Amino acid sequence: IDAATGLPITVSVLDVRQMEELGMGAVLGVGRGSDEEPKFIVMEYWGAENDDLPALRRAATRQAGNPIVLVGKGVTFDTGGLNLKSDTNMYEMHMDMSGGAAVIHALVVAAKLKLKKNIVALVPAVENMPSGSSYHPGDVLRSMSGKTIEVLNTDAEGRVILADALHYAKKYKPRLVVDVATLTGAIHVALGAHASGLFTNNHDLEGRFRALGEETGDYVWPMPLWDEYESEIKGTFGDWANTGKGRYGGAINAALFLYQFTKDERGKEAYPWVHIDIASRMT
Repeated sequence: IDAATGLPITVSVLDVRQMEELGMGAVLGVGRGSDEEPKFIVMEYWGAENDDLPALRRAATRQAGNPIVLVGKGVTFDTGGLNLKSDTNMYEMHMDMSGGAAVIHALVVAAKLKLKKNIVALVPAVENMPSGSSYHPGDVLRSMSGKTIEVLNTDAEGRVILADALHYAKKYKPRLVVDVATLTGAIHVALGAHASGLFTNNHDLEGRFRALGEETGDYVWPMPLWDEYESEIKGTFGDWANTGKGRYGGAINAALFLYQFTKDERGKEAYPWVHIDIASRMT
């Protein structure tokens, strides 16, 4: 039982040293410009094990009933870093941790409802600040996966920190990974303020999430993840660039960047994955 919540939740907060040992160069790179050290929050709720099934059945459930992993962008304040935002776009940036807040609250609600599900929440938490120690445009960061990230714009930091979280999720052999992030202004342009962008290559999941959105009023709308867009984010000095080469398709480019870190060593999808860009719903 977690002392803070009184719920059957395990909470771990990885510090800089622990992230260095894991090779989380993406999270550490974004966070190094702030006086506030970055953290990596791990919350686990093993509800499927807390039932009245016989011990043998519980053991089978533990092996076969892999968890759902929820990944949330936790940028506690986003100035844009050295690619500084304008004053008109900065004052609301304490809400850039909305994805992280959403997945933490989802896991806590599941525990309070005693859902018979195994759920993990992962939140890379950083503050993106300009300073003498900030990461620069032109830097190349080595992510936990070993793939390198060419930084073209320090204000595209959310996808960078999520790269490490999506790779970390593989350790759970998840049945599904859903990441939630206030990722791009481009999705706001595309969909307005009444729907979030939905990205997945799984048509069954696309249909299910759309139906859930209609049921709850928290609408999502599918966007493409076609391979043709990948040429926009291929790096020159790193494996993948954190922004596209042009001004168009920004939300798609960001989603395809994330997609690269959901793959295994053979380049195949390591798990079923859904990305929800909630920037259009942040306010």
